[in-house]
Amino acid sequence: MNAHPLHPLHPLLARAAAVAADVAAGVPAGLRPDAPTPCGEFDTRELINHWVLYTSHGLEHRARRAELPAELIDRDFTADADWRPAYAAQLERAVAAWADPAAWVGDVDLGGSPFPAVGIARMLVLELLLHGWDVARATGGELAVDDELALLVEEIVAETGELFRRYGGFAEPVAVPEGASVWERALAASGRDPRWKG
Repeated sequence: MNAHPLHPLHPLLARAAAVAADVAAGVPAGLRPDAPTPCGEFDTRELINHWVLYTSHGLEHRARRAELPAELIDRDFTADADWRPAYAAQLERAVAAWADPAAWVGDVDLGGSPFPAVGIARMLVLELLLHGWDVARATGGELAVDDELALLVEEIVAETGELFRRYGGFAEPVAVPEGASVWERALAASGRDPRWKG
């Protein structure tokens, strides 16, 4: 019997990773790399490369307190025909790295600044799901997120929104109609228009 139970956020991180893998699996082969995305600063290829790098490789490296090598930072993942299953497999490795209770203890070095490991994991949930939605919307797909994950994203956006906006990570919040879903509210709070069509 495991004397060190999983961190309570770990199952949610695993579910967020599974959602991201499903989004990647649905990206069509005839991808237009320069197509626009809900992230104005990224075209489709740049967005997918950012998402794959930080949510799968970055997710594992943060757990292990290791630097991302330049080879990964510079790689065009979309140039590999099998990037979708490769991403899913790397997400599994990353989630497994966070199954170690030690991964959640203490700080992670972010460019010389210590940041609590739990906070890093919460930000990675954002990257998985918000950029997952960006990728899905940019490529004609869908992102299916349950209410528990949507509420978690809404909560993390509320906690970190001002910080992200200060550094250009989020745009200003978008107004949503009355009766909007939790997920639509979370998207809007992060500066995304839930009705974005490209």
